[in-house]
Amino acid sequence: MFEHLKPLPADALLKLIEEHRSDPRTDKVDLGVGVYKNVRSETPVLDIVKRVERELLESQQSKAYLGTAGRALFNSRMQELVFGDTADDTRLLTVQAPGGSGALRLGAELIMQANSNAKAWVPDETWANHTPLLNSAGLTLAKYPYYDGKSHTLLIDQMLDGLRKIPSTDIVVLHACCHNPTGVDPSEDEWRAIVDVLAERKLVPMFDTAYLGFAQDITADAFAIRYAAEVLDELIVTASCSKNFGLYRERVGALSLLAKDSTARDVLASQASMAARTLYSMPPDHGAAVVARILSDDTLRQQWDKERDEMRDRLSDMRSLLSTALENKSTGHSFAHLTRSKGMFCYLGISAQQVARLKQDFGIYMADSSRINVAGITSENVGYLADSIVSVL
Repeated sequence: MFEHLKPLPADALLKLIEEHRSDPRTDKVDLGVGVYKNVRSETPVLDIVKRVERELLESQQSKAYLGTAGRALFNSRMQELVFGDTADDTRLLTVQAPGGSGALRLGAELIMQANSNAKAWVPDETWANHTPLLNSAGLTLAKYPYYDGKSHTLLIDQMLDGLRKIPSTDIVVLHACCHNPTGVDPSEDEWRAIVDVLAERKLVPMFDTAYLGFAQDITADAFAIRYAAEVLDELIVTASCSKNFGLYRERVGALSLLAKDSTARDVLASQASMAARTLYSMPPDHGAAVVARILSDDTLRQQWDKERDEMRDRLSDMRSLLSTALENKSTGHSFAHLTRSKGMFCYLGISAQQVARLKQDFGIYMADSSRINVAGITSENVGYLADSIVSVL
């Protein structure tokens, strides 16, 4: 049955992880894998997560099914986290999904059910997994202008012009904050202009938010979504708790849908339930139970805010540390854009050949595009890292 299948190439980033793991050099540096790391280069379990997990272990009475929509309390708390208290709850629907990826795939399934001819437009630089996730549901993808690789800035005028040319039946995928891979986000005024064009063209945005709280704070990072919810009739939002709660392997995500009215919302609820039943039956509960508990208690929420802010501040500090080290060691090259970007990722701004030399000669691993995860930088390795980068410029 399977003998006609051909081997597929390994995922580039997963391959990079294996290469780094197998490298015997003690001074090797991993800037590729997309997880947060602390000063000891560990991806920790948050203290608040451990505390709540202990409580759940003692108090949970059953592992019975919860249904296709997942944990109701998780859904309501995630909806509040993303939309605040100003959105119209009678038009909003939120369902739990297996991580942000599961939310994207479920959202794509609903888009295809609603309009099988719809096309999804993504930024000309976007998360690599957007394409296979959305394609797998049958969506055709196209790109709109977003990023200038030379100046490391947002092409806002070209972006707005590109959005004005998209047919009104199509979907526009947007990163709500901490754009992956560029780290370049629109300002609030730019977001207003973007959403106003979406309203003018009657386009439906699909906001992907995997890093809420990693740019500034929850309110600022959710600005685009909340403004869009005030202006637009329809809206799709996918959210992940992998980064900001450190729940990578628990697969905790949510899909939110803003409908034109309460009747349309109820129809979407039935469609989402059937689509989830077909795709994965029910999302995993443990991580969602942790998030629901944290977001339901003011004291626990404050502890999460504190730990999340510490992660955000470390990312910002490491950007500044590397930028300063490179500016001091290199001549004729500017790395000021590192401090302007937000979140875990940005482009270093070197060629694929230079990336290959860094890996071969110095044991420094990053994507061929020179996208780096700044969480891989520490005060101990930044000097070696900067010296190595300067040597290949």
